[in-house]
Amino acid sequence: VQLQASGGGLVQAGGSLRLSCAASGRTFGSYVMGWFRQAPGKEREFVAAISRGTGITAYVDSVRGRFTISRDNAKDTVNLQMNSLKPEDTAVYYCAADQRSAYEPSWYTVAPNEYDYWGRGTKVTVSS
Repeated sequence: VQLQASGGGLVQAGGSLRLSCAASGRTFGSYVMGWFRQAPGKEREFVAAISRGTGITAYVDSVRGRFTISRDNAKDTVNLQMNSLKPEDTAVYYCAADQRSAYEPSWYTVAPNEYDYWGRGTKVTVSS
């Protein structure tokens, strides 16, 4: 599957952005989808994940309550609505797809190296 993220930009603190990730290829609905981010000089960080069909979601503590991940399997897209943005949210954001087995102990993982496909990032800059 090929992934293409979009929607990044420059926003003031307290503002909002909506990131989108369009997938091409078959069986988008079979992937757990995740968003990650990487700030300059830092490691890639898990942000959010959404399950295949039931829409169960998971978030890193720093964004819970401010960010919302959603997916539309009919349109092969996954979105990240980001509200109340803070300067520390500044990073390049990546969407990723994980074709993990349904028999895994957890329905999602925060480990970047366990995701199978990655899109090019989209840059988000939050000014103070």
